[in-house]
Amino acid sequence: MKTGRPVLVMQLPSRLNLSQAREFLPEVMAVLRNDRPHIVFDFSEVQQIDSAGVEMLLKCLERVMSLDGDLKLASLTPQASVILELTRVDRLFEIFASVNAAVESFRGFAARESHPAAASAWYGTQLPGNARAGNERLAG
Repeated sequence: MKTGRPVLVMQLPSRLNLSQAREFLPEVMAVLRNDRPHIVFDFSEVQQIDSAGVEMLLKCLERVMSLDGDLKLASLTPQASVILELTRVDRLFEIFASVNAAVESFRGFAARESHPAAASAWYGTQLPGNARAGNERLAG
């Protein structure tokens, strides 16, 4: 089942320092009014990121998660990638090589959930010819 929710792609500025983060954060917060927002931050232009930029990312993630949404990062430049790895912030986000891959990841999640045989096996529902296997999964 596809939700049909739009995915918002936001281009980050070339410098994610204190002054740019102060300008960008209100823009992000302004679009976070709906429940379950789907957002992709495009890092393709980011050449510099400092602690204020990292803090801005964490604030955005916290707000998106409070709305039961998801924030993904895409097209990280080498400079941004190094900073996110050093601060271990990269472990908090799903990171994609391209914006298109990040956007598609929102669409693909719902399709994987809807497979009826997988759902039956997961919940231990007995399928014809597989009655015992379902019970073993629950017992294990």
